[in-house]
Amino acid sequence: MSAPHAVISGASIAGLSAAWWLRRTGWDVTVIERAPAFRDGGQNVDVRGVAHEVLERMGLVDAVRAANTTETGTVLVTQDGSVRAELPGDGPDGATAELEVLRGDFARILLDDLPDGVEVVYGDTITSVTDRDDAVTVTTSARRRFDADLLVVAEGVRSSTRSLVFNAPDDVDPRDLGVTMAFGTIPRTASDDDRWRWYTAVGGRQVHLRPDPHGTTRAILAYAAEGDQDDLGDVDSRDRSAVVAALARRYEGVGWETDRVLAGFATTDDLYVDRLTQIRMPSWRRGRVALVGDAAWCVTPMGGGGASLALTSGYVLAASLAAQLFDDTAARDDTSSASVERALAAFDDWMRPLVDDVQGIPSGVVRFAYPRSRVGLAARWAIDALLLSTPLRSLAARVTRVADTDRPLPPLTVAS
Repeated sequence: MSAPHAVISGASIAGLSAAWWLRRTGWDVTVIERAPAFRDGGQNVDVRGVAHEVLERMGLVDAVRAANTTETGTVLVTQDGSVRAELPGDGPDGATAELEVLRGDFARILLDDLPDGVEVVYGDTITSVTDRDDAVTVTTSARRRFDADLLVVAEGVRSSTRSLVFNAPDDVDPRDLGVTMAFGTIPRTASDDDRWRWYTAVGGRQVHLRPDPHGTTRAILAYAAEGDQDDLGDVDSRDRSAVVAALARRYEGVGWETDRVLAGFATTDDLYVDRLTQIRMPSWRRGRVALVGDAAWCVTPMGGGGASLALTSGYVLAASLAAQLFDDTAARDDTSSASVERALAAFDDWMRPLVDDVQGIPSGVVRFAYPRSRVGLAARWAIDALLLSTPLRSLAARVTRVADTDRPLPPLTVAS
């Protein structure tokens, strides 16, 4: 009998993980990516918690380790660049993880290791989805049509395909965290080292510099603002000069490496701005459609562990489907609508506690992380000193242990 067919929208970590594992369990897979070619670049992501085991089962630990960002630790600095505190780095899941890698490098590793039988289509987007009992029909902007057994939406936080299927008022709960981040790659200088350097200033502003393995430096300007206080609120993010000008106004007088970052952003070809928004949904499935990654549960950099959840979701999805649809020989057995829905329910049930744990950002964290006044900044420094002191250091280290669980991964049968 013919293999079941899955269409995956999105060729980043979640989508490529789903493609990798679904193919290994006997599916034919088509990946549709809106970008005209593979999207390289991006900022740091990492492998934490249960994602370590998923990566080991893929046989890709050494490949990810070889693509490491070269970052060895995380320090909090003052305006003159001196170190005032160092974040815990013990074990594989410290502030700088053992497996710390750029998003594009991680996705490239997954892409290059995709098994035969996965087709990747670039420069196309899904424009309509029709979910029927016997198949889900997908059409695209390039007039392609697919009658598939499963559609996996692995897009970003503002997924357009998600809105085609999950369009009821209570289907999606986007939560604005009140934080804007601007990311970009800038030239490396002699003052850069192998640590993540993190500077916090009054006015709810942060500056971050992180090493990469490509001879450049990854920079982030992050600030907390509410409503019309956001300088970038009315700026077209495609207009780089307007974005940099707005950031310059916001960061006037901050000092440290800010002027250098702004100069780098003015010429970089990968400037990206995002208003951090969590996605919460009561269900990540509907009929033959499943959501994974940021489209389902964007945890934002404040929650952390997004790449680990994305990688893990591909495995759990494939394992849940294999348990429901295939017999012991991994031949096609039952791809009825009822069986697919049961499998997706099992996927939702297994992933939900892992995601809920990461999304539960305590009230007041944004105000603590982005102090507005000198008094607030002094309080932040005092609390940092306490939490990072020797007696409480192990407690502080727990903050970075995300995407972790005591539950075993669901069993998975790999097709022969």
